[in-house]
Amino acid sequence: MSLDDLGRDGAHALLREMLLIRRFEEKCAELYTQQKIRGFLHLYIGEEAIAVGALSALTADDNVLSTYREHGHALARGLGAGPIMAEMYGKAGGCALGRGGSMHLFDASRRFYGGNAIVGGHLPLAVGLALADKMLGRKAVTACFFGDGATAEGVFHESLNLAALWKLPVLFLCENNLYAMGTAIELHAADTEISRRPRAFGIPAERVDGMDVVAVERAVRYAAEAAREGEGPRFLELMTYRFRAHSMYDAELYRSKAEVQRWKERDPIQLFERALRERGWLDDDARARVENDVLGEVEAAVRFAEESPWEALEDLEKHVYVRRVGADEGGA
Repeated sequence: MSLDDLGRDGAHALLREMLLIRRFEEKCAELYTQQKIRGFLHLYIGEEAIAVGALSALTADDNVLSTYREHGHALARGLGAGPIMAEMYGKAGGCALGRGGSMHLFDASRRFYGGNAIVGGHLPLAVGLALADKMLGRKAVTACFFGDGATAEGVFHESLNLAALWKLPVLFLCENNLYAMGTAIELHAADTEISRRPRAFGIPAERVDGMDVVAVERAVRYAAEAAREGEGPRFLELMTYRFRAHSMYDAELYRSKAEVQRWKERDPIQLFERALRERGWLDDDARARVENDVLGEVEAAVRFAEESPWEALEDLEKHVYVRRVGADEGGA
């Protein structure tokens, strides 16, 4: 899809989604310093074009799985800023009832299956979901987001092999931000062009500019259509860059400020804004309206989280698979 296909309103919708993710993440960083959000926090700032472009190309019936850097995917999937923020707080109004936190956002009604903290651990889950859809005859695809570091895991190769063997409708979407935590890709990969690896399994693959929301949307839409029509899995290496540290605990000693600044010159939001202004689709007043609208939504999300209750003590044993059986109930 091109800008002409999107039209002015469609382009504004993509811009708003990217801005919502950016402002939401900035607010999360602020709340983290206030100890309102605890634990690990991995921000998506700089990578917004991927989540927005990819998810706008999918349908509500498609499955989505992500990594622990999944806030952007969850927002773009429509989980709602309020329930996501409440989950960050660990409140009962969260999308996972406050039990998952930042790394485990989840909403089965949106077919959003995480938020997974184990690097590469969700790749076989994606294969399983796609296999189930194929066996049930559902015209759905499974989109699985992961980072370049996950491609070093054995389960990466196992998952691609089975998806290719069974011609499953999986979209393997590698968000290559050039760093596996603090390790540069050239230090952990003999071949830094990750899109070459899936070809060993016969999976069509290509590199895409992950800082261009329109390019991402176009590539994911084409790949999804092919997978949906029974042509098997597809692989996209989406080249991007995170502007913030790996997590809030990261001292970020492995890359220079100059490198980060060079990438910020390709900020996906600014690039898209520039394209819209060149077409006469965006001026200062329209940009301000979008910004104010987004800021209002983020502030409302914070209020929702603040006002949401903590889980009741009597509910602590709900939603667990196994309860320890005491000796008086026949247990050891």
